[in-house]
Amino acid sequence: MKTITLGSTGITTPQNAFGALPVQRVNMETAVEILRRAYDGGMTFFDTARAYSDSEEKMGEAFGSSDSPCKREDIFIATKSTAETPEKLKADLETSLKNLRTDYIDIYQLHCVKQCYRPGDGTGLYETLLEAKAQGKIRHIGITAHKIGIAEEIAESGLYETLQFPFSYLATDRDIALVETCRKNNVGFIAMKGLSGGLLTNARACMAFMSQYPVLPIWGIQKMSELEQWLEFFKDDDDNRAGNGTLMTPEIEALIKKDREELLGEFCRGCGYCSPCSVGITINQCARMSQMIRRAPSQNWLTPYWQGEMMKIEKCVDCGACLKRCPYELDIPNLLRKNLADYKEILAGKVKV
Repeated sequence: MKTITLGSTGITTPQNAFGALPVQRVNMETAVEILRRAYDGGMTFFDTARAYSDSEEKMGEAFGSSDSPCKREDIFIATKSTAETPEKLKADLETSLKNLRTDYIDIYQLHCVKQCYRPGDGTGLYETLLEAKAQGKIRHIGITAHKIGIAEEIAESGLYETLQFPFSYLATDRDIALVETCRKNNVGFIAMKGLSGGLLTNARACMAFMSQYPVLPIWGIQKMSELEQWLEFFKDDDDNRAGNGTLMTPEIEALIKKDREELLGEFCRGCGYCSPCSVGITINQCARMSQMIRRAPSQNWLTPYWQGEMMKIEKCVDCGACLKRCPYELDIPNLLRKNLADYKEILAGKVKV
């Protein structure tokens, strides 16, 4: 398995890492079993966040308890805070250390930022990170962003050792250029949303794409069956790679090309930052129904439940709350209505899926 060194951090890990957001959806026993199996299978980098409810606690139980399968120095833990004040950032850090049952965090990240925080900007956030690093509570300073302009500023700033940003084979030319900017500036690139919120379903194609770039993909995992798909790639050796040193093949290239033709453009990644909706619309599913219904067994999305959820779109009052929250700056009300119109045609049998 190819390894990746995350920029100036010196952290070197297999190019196949664990995203722990989804383990908040399973019970403690299941989460611990999955996390430990990930380590046993070869993963050494684990990413979580304060915002992921009890994900940190589950990771702490998996790796910080007396029966842990590994030593603390055998793994790398990254977590995040959405804090906007020094006081909240300090409190979040202490909570994370306690939950994770560790004395230090390898990469501490400002989460889903609205700006590139800098020393002297009046917020005190960057100074708080430097203080925590000097105290040994964190080893490296990272940041996560969803907006490309902010991410580009971060990559050029010289302030952050890692940048976490959405990256998949639906990436734009500008997204790919961001990876190169990070490489040139010795900033580690952590790739989130490698499955584009569930739109992409071919694990080998997703991994093959990532293997072409100096990025560390963190796959969101909540089922053992999902984990085993990613662990299979540890069995790939040089003989299984194409002549360019990646897992890319002509067949996978053709699949990716087809998906890009179908999916590129304005689409919902399903992140859920737009919620809650003032009239109860499940935005992060309804705004991408047209894609999901064509990429999964369609009957799963045509049940009475989802019909009822989709019809809630007719109640949209254009309050604008979702527009302000969407990190991708999507025109959500119009996107919802387009999906509803398509959905009605599918229900009426005018469009086949």
